[in-house]
Amino acid sequence: MSPGDEGSYPDYDGPTGQTRTRLPENDPYGGAPRRPTRSSSRSLVTVVGVVVLLIAAIAFANRGDHSTADSASGKGARPKAVATDPSGTRPVTTESAGIPSGFAHTEQGAQSAAANYAVTLGSADMFDSAKRHAIVDAVYTADVAASRQSELDRVYASQQFLSNIGLAKNGAPPAGQTFVSRVIPVGTKITAAGTDTATVEVWYTSLFGLSGTSSTNPVTESWFTNTFELKWANNDWKVTDFQQKDGPVPVGRDQRASTADDMTKAVEEYGGFTYAR
Repeated sequence: MSPGDEGSYPDYDGPTGQTRTRLPENDPYGGAPRRPTRSSSRSLVTVVGVVVLLIAAIAFANRGDHSTADSASGKGARPKAVATDPSGTRPVTTESAGIPSGFAHTEQGAQSAAANYAVTLGSADMFDSAKRHAIVDAVYTADVAASRQSELDRVYASQQFLSNIGLAKNGAPPAGQTFVSRVIPVGTKITAAGTDTATVEVWYTSLFGLSGTSSTNPVTESWFTNTFELKWANNDWKVTDFQQKDGPVPVGRDQRASTADDMTKAVEEYGGFTYAR
């Protein structure tokens, strides 16, 4: 794994050189022309489509209620949950260095751990030396953490790397701007599992950039999949390695980019989650 894989950062030519945050041609914060408003006919089609989807969803939900009742009465077997359905297992209630910990020694526990570790390793805290060291010690196995610390310190101290994403040499954003680095998991799956090991894929979307009226690196959205190699150590799942790849990437909707003020406000007011499979 390359040291820079812990996040999706633009134009870094160091050890990673594989993942890029692709900025839009027109800066949403620079007053670029907006797309023309959709025609009334197109809007009508959209509204009708939404109504149809809602009706279908309600019908499906009602059908699910009936199947459950039939199953309880012995008239039919309830379908087995598919891989994308949540298990209903509650998130963990313990933490280490502010990071969820104490995951179950099960495949579901491994998936929960991978999702939460993806969030932590892709956070803005990784740009703060003290917080980064605490994260690495909490997330990685002890034997891997020691070597990982020095590798990550070299990456996050790189002047070229920090300059390319608009941060000062100490990792601080310019005055009047807010640095955004967030990972939002969409789903997880086990691709291999042993008694004390697991390989978990986490599909997620990420927000990355600088929010502010003078930002030249606006917050953009990207999609990635991380493959985590996990090991059961000290009564918890810990990372031994992980790889990152692009996608799957959905088709973007025809939506206006929010203003810098709205984006900054959202980042400051909306907190993250503890994830559980």
